[in-house]
Amino acid sequence: MIKDINREIEEITKWIKTYVEQTNAEGVVIGNSGGKDCATVIALACKALGKENVVTVAMPCNSISSDIEDARLVSNTFKVPLLEIDLTDTYTTLEKQITKALNIKEEWREKEAKINTKPRLRMTTLYYIAQSLNYLVIGTGNKCEAVVGYTTKWGDNAHDFNPIAEFTVEEVLQIGKALGVPDKIIQKAPNDGLGGLTDEEKLGVTYKQIAEYIETGKTETVAMEIIQRKEKMSMHKRKPIPFYQRLEK
Repeated sequence: MIKDINREIEEITKWIKTYVEQTNAEGVVIGNSGGKDCATVIALACKALGKENVVTVAMPCNSISSDIEDARLVSNTFKVPLLEIDLTDTYTTLEKQITKALNIKEEWREKEAKINTKPRLRMTTLYYIAQSLNYLVIGTGNKCEAVVGYTTKWGDNAHDFNPIAEFTVEEVLQIGKALGVPDKIIQKAPNDGLGGLTDEEKLGVTYKQIAEYIETGKTETVAMEIIQRKEKMSMHKRKPIPFYQRLEK
């Protein structure tokens, strides 16, 4: 946990402000799913840059209505614009075209491909908006997600910079609470809105166990085996692997 939360927030917001100024950007755009991570990042960006330089975007794609309601709650709380761009038709058209062109026999592979297409369409949308406004795209992924690869390559793990990349879920919640993120959002079970399950149900481990592993190098035996396996399998999502580098045996 963060010992001096006020000092930490001050350092993060100073870094955000400096980074944006150095790139000559005029503001930032943030995907707003109504979750704790994006809400915390929105709060940090508003504190660093002023709400007038922050645009948030909700991008439903066959999404449940409560997620949109939560996104509106977050934008209203911090008094920032919320652009609502429905990607359902775009996604459906793309899916039909690809399904027509491919003869996929392993249904589970196709299912995962479909799920991961949604965050990639969302990131394309964010960059369209960002470039149009001369803004930067802020990432909203936390350290626990990154370690186990619970992120979509070229989707939600794509960004210009990410102020919460080095913080665990509990630390993000700590920052969010200090900045006034609504209790409804703080207490909301982590869910990417893509597969009908919570994050922890999909992962097979809890964020608390992942954080413990990050901080101490160990956790409950079965959970640690799952985390280590996912960490190794998702290495390519955290750093590029040179073509000449031999794979670990």
